[in-house]
Amino acid sequence: MDTQFTHNSLDYHELNAMLNLLDDQGNIQFESDKQAARQFFLQHVNQNTVFFHNLAEKLDYLISEEYYEPEVLQQYSTAFIDHIWQAAYQIKFRFRTFLGAYKFFTSYALKTRDGKRYLERFEDRVVMTALALAQGDETFALQLMNEIIHQRFQPATPTFINSGKKSRGELISCFLLRIEDNMESIGRAINASLQLSRRGGGVSLLLSNLREQGAPIKGILNQSSGVVPVMKLLEDSFSYANQLGARQGAGAVYLNVHHPDIMHFLDTKRENADEKIRIKTLSLGVVIPDITLTLAKQNKDMYLFSPYDVERRYGMPFSEISVTEKYQEMVDDPKIKKRKISARALFQTLAEIQFESGYPYIMFEDTVNQANPIQGRVNMSNLCSEILQVNEASEFNTDLSYNQLGRDISCNLGSMNIAKALDGGNLPQTIAVSIKALNAVSEMSKIDSVPSIRKGNDESHAIGLGQMNLHGFLARENIHYDSPEAIDFTNVYFAIVLFHCLVASNQLAKQRQATFCGFEHSSYASGIFFDKYLNQSFQPKTEKVTELLTKLSLKLPNQDDWSTLKQQVMQHGLYNRNLQAIPPTGSISYINDSTASIHPVTAKIEIRKEGKIGRVYYPAPYLDNTTISYYRDAYEIGPKAIIDVYAAATQHVDQGLSLTLFFNDNVTTRDINKAQIYAWKKKIKTLYYIRMRQKALDGTQVDGCVSCSL
Repeated sequence: MDTQFTHNSLDYHELNAMLNLLDDQGNIQFESDKQAARQFFLQHVNQNTVFFHNLAEKLDYLISEEYYEPEVLQQYSTAFIDHIWQAAYQIKFRFRTFLGAYKFFTSYALKTRDGKRYLERFEDRVVMTALALAQGDETFALQLMNEIIHQRFQPATPTFINSGKKSRGELISCFLLRIEDNMESIGRAINASLQLSRRGGGVSLLLSNLREQGAPIKGILNQSSGVVPVMKLLEDSFSYANQLGARQGAGAVYLNVHHPDIMHFLDTKRENADEKIRIKTLSLGVVIPDITLTLAKQNKDMYLFSPYDVERRYGMPFSEISVTEKYQEMVDDPKIKKRKISARALFQTLAEIQFESGYPYIMFEDTVNQANPIQGRVNMSNLCSEILQVNEASEFNTDLSYNQLGRDISCNLGSMNIAKALDGGNLPQTIAVSIKALNAVSEMSKIDSVPSIRKGNDESHAIGLGQMNLHGFLARENIHYDSPEAIDFTNVYFAIVLFHCLVASNQLAKQRQATFCGFEHSSYASGIFFDKYLNQSFQPKTEKVTELLTKLSLKLPNQDDWSTLKQQVMQHGLYNRNLQAIPPTGSISYINDSTASIHPVTAKIEIRKEGKIGRVYYPAPYLDNTTISYYRDAYEIGPKAIIDVYAAATQHVDQGLSLTLFFNDNVTTRDINKAQIYAWKKKIKTLYYIRMRQKALDGTQVDGCVSCSL
């Protein structure tokens, strides 16, 4: 009785903090966080929400005051709008955690222009998102509303924040731009970064084609300043532009490790770097071909090649060359300027910089391109290292107009909640609705300020369906993340998802009687893509996973199903050039009561610092005093087991998976290099951050990607 009285006298912040205190029996006080969520509504949300007598009054106000885009609602009848809103509220959605509710109302809910009062509940944001993406299709709007509100599918943050609003940014998470070796391309890239950053968040740029420091300009030797000054210009651009103040501008740059400026590039992230070259906010990524790792294994030197000379000799930019295939040829060519460094010294430097900053990200170039089903070369990734798509260079006139319009890349993202999607009982339906929703994001996004982005998006219809809550689901089902059963389930689940993604995109191709540009040159069109699914079975190998799938009534596609799908795809095509990408879900994980992405939890009870409120505690989904042993955190589990799980998923994902490696504080640079080599051997495509078990002085965790932590 005294304890209950004490709890009732606490505010929501104090109740949430009780998660950090064990009760008299030594158990975590999970109920206190549920009380915190309830008190948050009673003490804060209800007190600060604009009251309307009915839906009609609310919508009239939001349209007349130019909060909502009237065209979205005008696509539907008044009766249907009443119906979908009533249906959403009848579900009686409740946030399970305080942080989930807090995140939604601080980051997603529509507020009055002074930011002090709320104009939306969760149901309102879900309905407006569904109405906007359905574009007048009532059946689809209801389907999408149900998938989102039951938390089986969650659109990315820019889509969920902006859908249906009058004043908004774009619906897209991030963009990828390539830069060519001329001032026109550099100038256009900086302008494009400003335009995209203020509209949609993160922008990643390819620097591999830029001539190195000291390279000639107009035949005069030692004139080029190299890549670092361009990085400084880009960093200043991102600090200036943001998305209507809602999201800070964020950028990343990628460089091939055989570029002569590679060591200068990495040095910009050293803690003791000179301020003239130090890069503080720009993210760094490196592109590593197989030959680099082979040379390091053999303890040999590696050559760095002048992109200026390579382009003159081969008639194409450095990023279009396979360094592994052309390596010895370029070494032997006297007309290509080169110098050498120790391959092992490069990897030592990579580990040192990662020790200090967590950067750079790594893209294993040959692994990516061997798995790429699309004609063309993947030469870069994005801010969160999960987007792997083919781009095409633009050519410019001296007045910066386009001589030839190339294709750049948009990230049209959203993620499924594995546990709740499986609980829903109709995984194919959830996937089909998710693909259709992401396709709508692609088709509704027309970014004319950067024509190469618009062209790439219009012609590819590329999307990235992600996944989250793998660890939460495994723990709920009494499966340890670092177990054969976890690998088995991951392998089976992602094979099923791939199958139904292809079915959904094939259906879109049939409906629209169109395919993505270049489909006829893909391994989908030739049928080669399907060979491994016809030549081997992806049925579960462990008794535990077999029983689990039976319990879930989950039908696995067999080889006859794959054969039928192959014929349908070869005959009718696919509408979307790319279908899957696994981002490092952040905020949407909290509002979805989900573990982030498919990696393990970083703590059973995560501690975060949230704005003015300070410390907030977040209990892992399905964590209770009986499942706690299944929540060993990422640092305890270690990189090898995480890589094994990601490797099982990677073989079924056409793009990348944002994979962070976690180490305890006794890690050495050798440990980091060993993990990188193991990832490469396991056919991992990209590596995101390196994280060591360290906390800030106030004990909070460090945030990840500011752009795609969706």
